[in-house]
Amino acid sequence: MDRLPTTHGRAVEVRVSSPLAQHPAPPAGRARSSSTPEAPADTVPAVKAIENIGTWTLAKVEGTGSAALLAWEGIVWMFRRPFRWRLFLQQLEFVGVGSLLIVLLTGAFTGMVMAVQSAYAFRLFNAEGYVGTTVALALTRELGPVLTGLMVTGRVGSSIATEIGTMGVTEQIDALRTMAVNPVQYLVSPRIAAMTIMMPVLCLLFSLVGIFGAWLIAVGGLGLDSGVFHARIVSVVTAWDIWSGVLKAAVFGVTIAVISSNAGYKAEGGARGVGLATTRAVVYSSVGILVADYFMTVMMF
Repeated sequence: MDRLPTTHGRAVEVRVSSPLAQHPAPPAGRARSSSTPEAPADTVPAVKAIENIGTWTLAKVEGTGSAALLAWEGIVWMFRRPFRWRLFLQQLEFVGVGSLLIVLLTGAFTGMVMAVQSAYAFRLFNAEGYVGTTVALALTRELGPVLTGLMVTGRVGSSIATEIGTMGVTEQIDALRTMAVNPVQYLVSPRIAAMTIMMPVLCLLFSLVGIFGAWLIAVGGLGLDSGVFHARIVSVVTAWDIWSGVLKAAVFGVTIAVISSNAGYKAEGGARGVGLATTRAVVYSSVGILVADYFMTVMMF
């Protein structure tokens, strides 16, 4: 504002407005605000990626914990009254007799393929006599329990998840609780017990049929000596090789039963939820078998 003199001795005030006066400068130390608003934190790609990783990790940890708790409850309820003998025998038949054909076929052709491949490799070094030893060790230690577990997972594990998941979405599990029946003892414990018993039996049959199939191909098809084939197996394969495979099969049986039951318990949302639970049961059980096989192999041999 300026004062200007006039001819009559009076001063005239003149007000001059400027853009700077209307919009004062921001205080020192404070940055000038941008014309574009900042994006929310949850829309930043890096933040969303970290949130997704954290959510996925928490979900997997929670799922592992719930499966471990279910395994503990299922094992504890196996030794508490009332004993579900009828359900246990039904599961023995379903797991053992129902899976017998597919296990025997898989074992026979696995042994045949191994005989052909190992004979081709050993013939390069004039060591065809080790075909029987290689096949027997591979079947009893690794391929027997692992392939048996994968076959049983596809047949029995998917069935467990589907059955329990369907009972969950149709509120049959809630009905069991209403009738004062423990769902874990009624649904999970018989399956864990049956899988623990029948998986070693199926594994032994798998290995025996696989060795027999390898013998047929090696002796009948490749012209190897039957006595050498048998003698090398007896001299190299020990009782611990057989028992290690049996122990692995028992652990795999518990793994399949627990993971499949837990997936069925968590099924929700109708038929689609049951289908997703079945898929998770098969995938997680297969991965669990391979992971458990590695750690058990490291500890045993």
